[in-house]
Amino acid sequence: MAGSERAAVFDVDGILVDTNHLHVVTWWEALRQAGHPVTMHAVHRAVGLASGDLVAHLLGERTAREEGEDLSAAHKALYAPYFERLRALPEAGRLLRRLASDGWTVVLATSAGEDELSALRRAIDADDAIEATASADDVSRGKPAPDPVRRALDLAGTPPEQAMFVGDTVWDMRAGSRAGVRCVGLLCGGIPRADLEEAGAAAVFDDPADLLASLPRGPRD
Repeated sequence: MAGSERAAVFDVDGILVDTNHLHVVTWWEALRQAGHPVTMHAVHRAVGLASGDLVAHLLGERTAREEGEDLSAAHKALYAPYFERLRALPEAGRLLRRLASDGWTVVLATSAGEDELSALRRAIDADDAIEATASADDVSRGKPAPDPVRRALDLAGTPPEQAMFVGDTVWDMRAGSRAGVRCVGLLCGGIPRADLEEAGAAAVFDDPADLLASLPRGPRD
């Protein structure tokens, strides 16, 4: 891919598609079925981590080693029935198209697997604006490590100082900060503004519609 002047890297869950609380409920149920009572609040704060890291964060490294794959499989099985009912957050597709038309290279950075990513992209309905996707399969470490964001920048051919990363969790903000990009936080994933700012957000908006409304107006607006 040729180098781009600017890149807009987006997390997907909780940013472009309204899925965070579905992940909370299905992770909570997967953990409950395996005999691990964890509060939904704790699960919510862990959403955004890759599956193995989420289990380790909530239950410790030993449990992650011994049960991580089974718990991840249980979560995927519980979440999959929602694929056809996923809905994009307000103006998500329009935001991506607007950025693409303004010369930004739009790249998704997600830990979703192939089937889940297909469902997410159907919900967003803006494939024409998405240049590439960096998935968990492309990197050895997930967020808050910078690897997913750096992979997205490689795909865009853009240096960190000419990119922004839009996310909704502290893990997103830490990953983006470590990758050297400007981090933008959205509140629609349910994490408080103060937490996002403390983790590195340079700006915080309510949702994709609010971010879209903040963009400079051009002759077509």
